[in-house]
Amino acid sequence: MKKVAYLLIWCPGLCLMSCSKQLDKLPDNRAVITTVDQVTQLLVAAYPHANYIPFMEPMSDNAEDKGTAPATADPESYQINSQSYRFEDVTSIRYDSPIAYWDSCYKAIATANLALTYCNGPDSASFAAQKGEALVCRAYAHFMLVCLFAKPYDPSSSATDPGIPYVTEPQGSVFQKYQRGTVASVYSNIESDLTRGLALIQDKIYGTAPKFHFTLQAAHAFATRFYLFKRDYAQVIAHASAVFGSSSPATLIRPQADDYANLQYQQLAIKYVSSSNSANILLQEAQSAYFDSYAQYRYGYGQGLNTNFFNATNVTGGTIGIITYGATPQVFNFPKWSPYTVGNASNGVRYGLIPLFSMEEVLMNRAEAYARTSNNTAALTDLNAWVSKNIKNYNPGTHNVTVARASNFYGLTATNALIQTALDFKRFTYFQEGIRWLDNIRVGMTIYRFNGSDFSTPIASIPPGDNRRVLQLPPEAIAAGLEPNPK
Repeated sequence: MKKVAYLLIWCPGLCLMSCSKQLDKLPDNRAVITTVDQVTQLLVAAYPHANYIPFMEPMSDNAEDKGTAPATADPESYQINSQSYRFEDVTSIRYDSPIAYWDSCYKAIATANLALTYCNGPDSASFAAQKGEALVCRAYAHFMLVCLFAKPYDPSSSATDPGIPYVTEPQGSVFQKYQRGTVASVYSNIESDLTRGLALIQDKIYGTAPKFHFTLQAAHAFATRFYLFKRDYAQVIAHASAVFGSSSPATLIRPQADDYANLQYQQLAIKYVSSSNSANILLQEAQSAYFDSYAQYRYGYGQGLNTNFFNATNVTGGTIGIITYGATPQVFNFPKWSPYTVGNASNGVRYGLIPLFSMEEVLMNRAEAYARTSNNTAALTDLNAWVSKNIKNYNPGTHNVTVARASNFYGLTATNALIQTALDFKRFTYFQEGIRWLDNIRVGMTIYRFNGSDFSTPIASIPPGDNRRVLQLPPEAIAAGLEPNPK
C-alpha cells in the first residue's frame, strides 16, 4: 500500500519535515527577487551544504576498528562515527548526521524550485542559464538522497523499490502531500532534470567562482556518476569525454607521485580543496566537525587497511605515491581538508570545502564503462593515465597495467579485472572522502568487519540486500506518513 505523507516544508531555505515549531505560516521571500542576478545569487543555496563523509566513510570498507578514541573526542561526532560503522540508525540530528544531510538536500531542492518559479516567468528566455543550474541542482540533491535512503538502482527491482519524495513544485502552503515513489521513478525524474539542465547551462553566469556551481563540466561529471549507477555505460563515456574535452586526463588529475610529493602537510591540505586545482570540478562548503577530527575517529583508516590494501602489493607492481600521514595507526590520515572558522576564534563555527566531483572519479568512471563495454584498449589508456601520476618513480614499461597483468593479479576475466582495477584506483584516491561507499552499494560489495587490524578472518559481514545498508528516513518523515525503510 502506498503511503501519502503530508510533509512540513520550510521555504526557501528549507527543511523538509523537521521544523514544525518554527512554522506558523509559510514565509515568502519572492517579492525581493526581480532580476537575473538575484536568481543567480539565490542558487548559491541550491546545493547541499552538509557533509556526507562522516557517515558514508565509516559504513564503507574503508573503515576498521582502531580500538580507541581520544578522551577528548566530541561525543556526538563519536556517536555518528560508531553507529554508522555498526550499521545502526544514527540518532544524532546534528550536522554530520544523515538526518542533517537529508534536511540540507531538501533545503537545496526547495531553493532550486523557488528559483525555477522566476526562471519560468514571462521573461523566461533571459533566465535560461539559471534554469539550467536549478534543474541540475535539483537532480543532484535527489540523486544523493536516493542513493543513501533507498536501495541502489537495479533494473529488475527498481520499479517497485521505494524511492524518496521527488519534489518539483514550489511550496504554496505549509503542509504538502508527497509519496516516496519508486527508485525507478526517482531516476527517471533525475535524468529528465539533468538532461534539460545540461542543455541550458552557461558558464558565463558564474563570474569568478565557477568551481562552486554546476558548470557544464561539473554537470557532465555528475552525469558520469548518475549513468554509472543506471548502468548506461555509453552515456558514462560520452559525458566523461565531455568533461575532459581536448585535454589529456593525466594533465588534469592530481600529480600525487610528482608535484604533491614535494609539498608539506598544510600545503597539501590547502591545495587539495583549492578552486585553482585543475582536479577539482565542483566544490561546496559545509559546517562539520569532520575536517578537524577525522583522523582521530575510532572507526576509519588504520593499520589493517594500511597493511592489507594501501601499502600492499597492487596491480602496477609499484608503490602508491599518495602519502599517508600520522605518527601512529590511530591517526593515519591524508591531508585533504583545510577547515576555517566563521565567527570569532573562541566560539565560531568550523567549516570546510568538499570536492563533490573531481577528475579522478570521472576518469575511473570512464575506465570502468569502457571495460564494461569490452573496449579494453580505451580502459587501459584511462587506467594508465592514473598510474602515471600516482605511482612513485613511474616507468610505463614497468608499471603500466595490461589485460594480462590485471587478470593475473586479480584472478579474474579481462573485463572483471579491469573493472576491479578502476575500483581500486578510485579507492586509493578517495580514502577518507566517503566516495567508496557509493561504489560499495552500486557494485554490491559485501562489507566485512574484522577484529581490529587483524584482517585474517571477518567477524561480521553486511552483504548486498542487507536492509542495514539503506539509511533510515528521519523520524519526522516517518511520523508525517512516509513508510520507513525495513530494518
